[in-house]
Amino acid sequence: AVTAFFDIVSDEDRRFRFLSSVRHLTAAQVHDITAFDYGRHETILALLPGTEHTIAAATLAADQAGKTAEVAISIDPDYKGRGIGWTLLDHTAAEARLWGVRTLQSIESRENHAAISLEREKGFVARAVEGDSALVLLERQF
Repeated sequence: AVTAFFDIVSDEDRRFRFLSSVRHLTAAQVHDITAFDYGRHETILALLPGTEHTIAAATLAADQAGKTAEVAISIDPDYKGRGIGWTLLDHTAAEARLWGVRTLQSIESRENHAAISLEREKGFVARAVEGDSALVLLERQF
């Protein structure tokens, strides 16, 4: 399901998600996305109601100390603009708080205006990524 989903995500959105040009996920990438360790790492798949068709994926991964976590969200291009990103960001933020995370982060390409705007609306603060002017780090404190 994860492989099929990322095959339909736009080239630009895959580049934003993986911060590099990715045409098709490798087995290692699929393993990394689907690895589950409660309180440390999980990926939530949003399915089209009544089907097994994945329309979005949100990955939440905490650091070793469990105090900082990163979120990454991808959405099927046919389902963008319907509030799915908002819902997944709210859900992952709530899950991170349950884990005891104090800081939720997202690393974005400066070109990903939609994600940066959404995260700012959700209380994230942007700052530069040291050593990489093409990226921005967005953080939300709990």
